[in-house]
Amino acid sequence: MPRRRFPAAGPCLALAAFLAPPLFAEETARLHVPTIAGAKVTLDGQLDEPVWQQAALIPDLTQHEPYPGQPTPYRTRIRIFTDGENLYLGYDCFDPEPQKVTVRTLQRDGNIEGDDSVDFVLDTFGDGRTAYWFLVSAGGARADGLVSDASGGMPALDWDGVWDAAARRTATGWSAEVVVPARTLHFKRGAEAWGFNIARQVARKQMILRWTAIPHDAGFFDMHRAGQLEGLGDMKQGLGLSFAPFATASIARQRPAASESSANGGADLAYSFTPELAGSATVRTDFAETEVDARQVNLTRFPLFFPEKRTFFVEGQNQFDFGYGLGQDFIPFFSRRIGLFAGGAVPIDYGLKLLGHAGRMSIGVLGVRTRDSAGGPPASDFMAGRLAYDLDEHWRVGTIFTRGDPDGVNQNALGGADAVYRTTRFRGDKNLVAAVWGARSSGDLQPGKRSGWGARLEYPNDLWSLYADLREFGDALDPALGFLPRPGTRWYQAGGAFQPRPRPEGRFGWARQFFYEAYGTVVTDLADRPQSWELFLAPFNVQTHSGDHHEVDVVPYFERLNEPFAIAPGVVVPPGAYHFTRYRVLAEGATSRIFRPSLAIQFGEFYDGHLTQWQPAVGWSSPGGHVRLDASAELDYGTLRAGSFVARLLALRALYAATPNLVLSSFTQYDSGSSSLGTNNLLRWTIAPGRDLYLVWNHSWHRTASEHFSLHPQDEQVSAKLRWTFWW
Repeated sequence: MPRRRFPAAGPCLALAAFLAPPLFAEETARLHVPTIAGAKVTLDGQLDEPVWQQAALIPDLTQHEPYPGQPTPYRTRIRIFTDGENLYLGYDCFDPEPQKVTVRTLQRDGNIEGDDSVDFVLDTFGDGRTAYWFLVSAGGARADGLVSDASGGMPALDWDGVWDAAARRTATGWSAEVVVPARTLHFKRGAEAWGFNIARQVARKQMILRWTAIPHDAGFFDMHRAGQLEGLGDMKQGLGLSFAPFATASIARQRPAASESSANGGADLAYSFTPELAGSATVRTDFAETEVDARQVNLTRFPLFFPEKRTFFVEGQNQFDFGYGLGQDFIPFFSRRIGLFAGGAVPIDYGLKLLGHAGRMSIGVLGVRTRDSAGGPPASDFMAGRLAYDLDEHWRVGTIFTRGDPDGVNQNALGGADAVYRTTRFRGDKNLVAAVWGARSSGDLQPGKRSGWGARLEYPNDLWSLYADLREFGDALDPALGFLPRPGTRWYQAGGAFQPRPRPEGRFGWARQFFYEAYGTVVTDLADRPQSWELFLAPFNVQTHSGDHHEVDVVPYFERLNEPFAIAPGVVVPPGAYHFTRYRVLAEGATSRIFRPSLAIQFGEFYDGHLTQWQPAVGWSSPGGHVRLDASAELDYGTLRAGSFVARLLALRALYAATPNLVLSSFTQYDSGSSSLGTNNLLRWTIAPGRDLYLVWNHSWHRTASEHFSLHPQDEQVSAKLRWTFWW
């Protein structure tokens, strides 16, 4: 079936396409998965065991990108079966140029955008809103995550399930074997079918092949468009019990003090009350293996957002997502508020969690107790919960509540409700989302309006992507266990993008897709007096067929300062109204290349002066992806009436992977704001799925103002952690 084609500019054709009936009328794809008792598979990437010939077969995948439905030489055979306790998948990925199969990293949850890979999603509850995501690259690297409707459908990548895979290069391309134990999943008891989709990426061609959800408007993580794996009603989790003890030992030194050694132990316990609903507990939790945060330069007057990375909290975090489209502007429950206070870690005695479904009800409940710490807050209890109910295939309504304050002294609670309507059949085959939400704080709060609310309408499709959003945050809305950078504001947002795909034989045939974007945001106080506004315009934004990206942006701003704003030490912007315009030029190389340069330059007015920001980056991978280096920098040069300032941020990620199960990674950062250099080094050996040894070395140095080129050692810590999981 021919795909839709549009020139780089052409309003008449674009309007005709907007009004046209759908070109793809997909029926739900179905595959019956056989149960083969006693099946034996040696996980080596070779589908040479006889059991694979008895598996269900998807004989090929269909092109989704760039030309939906068109034939390709990249034949892909998918085989699937179960032994009642595990789901097995086997891939045969044929490539007419097998020597060009791309592998750029072997790291688990690394940057696999530039790798040849196959990924799949499992909607084990059949609700069309949540799913597990798994990816295996041609080099055997693995990635996984949790998908949630409320987060716009993109997966949260910090979840680590207990599963395994192996891949192998072949004379005709590459192949892989995957095993997903039922015990790592929550699923609906007795459900004969799970939502399922699978996709292959041919990185050097920027080509994507899928089983279902073929049109450009169809999102891979939109489980309403997924197919069905049938015959899974007898999947078993055993007793549904797992026990994971761990032990840690560390030596730490904070100069000039002497070194101190310590040892700790704890355990995680999980039990599935039903295949749909599981409880877990953690005792004396330790996060030694968690990577340090990426440093950021803050040139705004609002707090920065840093994502959650700790294992106990990211497990099931998609079930706490609230308020479709809110992003980082308002997060009612943000787990980083627990166990962290004033930049330091607060020890956790224990945590309890209940996750899963009961019929149409989605359940997420979390309780944590922290203990007293030297110089920190007193022992405290925290609780958060989220309930959501599926009225039908389109409507989901839900509530959220939190209780506790990280300072351990004040009382704080928050409650909220939201509703989301989603359809993939608007005007035949288009996506449409409508959402509303409301929330209210209680406890020891300042006087003012304690509530917030919002509504959003979104038309997220390939040619046209449009949205409108209205929200209000009360000046006394205070989610102590959440994230709200701008209370006391009202937001008006609207915008869209026209995203045509040129004819390959035309004058713009070198381009894969253009993006003409315009997004406006107006933020006022609660009396509708403007505080700030911005208009983002992208008159030129293109992705090429090779994966290169080039963009030019123009962004007019307005900022009203009611009090002085210290943008840098000794540089204070006085109160007043400021109009200024900034520009950005961006060029990025394709992620599939061995050498990957990029450069973004932002320049123009900034408050009452000027600011130029250089953001260069370069990446390199060895053939086979065993070694990977990624260096980046942000260099900011500002000149305001109050003075000049310079901010520098340098970062280097280095990786050596002997195999996907034995990886040494290093993350080194320097920023001029703290005048410190820090390195976080981690050796992770996955002995078997769920059984890991971690060796960690953290070190920091400080540069004094009088010695520009001298670095003095500060904190140093060496840690070892062994975690070993048992299942019944």
